Amino acid sequence: MPMIETYRGVAFPWLCDQMGHLTTFRYVEMFDVASYHLMHALGDRPTRHTELGWADVNHSIDYKAEVAIGALLLIRSGVVRTGRSSIVTQHVMTGPDGEVEHAVLTATTVRFDLVARKSVPLPDYFLTSCEAYLVA
Repeated sequence: MPMIETYRGVAFPWLCDQMGHLTTFRYVEMFDVASYHLMHALGDRPTRHTELGWADVNHSIDYKAEVAIGALLLIRSGVVRTGRSSIVTQHVMTGPDGEVEHAVLTATTVRFDLVARKSVPLPDYFLTSCEAYLVA
């Protein structure tokens, strides 16, 4: 399955720095929003009363082309691989037509027991869902 759309937005002036480019802070914010949409697509439905959550343990961002004020942005996301209790995802930020690749985030996230403060295995339904979203 190809990557799915997880974010669409605009680089408004108040999201940019004094040089007129999207700030690093905003890249991370947009990728974070995209990750929530991907996890939802994978079947994760957290509630405020659950003892399970997620812990981001690694982010790597490759900045490829500057995002100027007014740029339209699209993020597509997918699953790179899964482990016993972790998932590696990839999020690609482009223009709306996909021709210009602005940045790529690769993230490692661990399923986490918030009470016991330790990782827990990914559930079978989640692993099955991840298979449908694997990217090359």
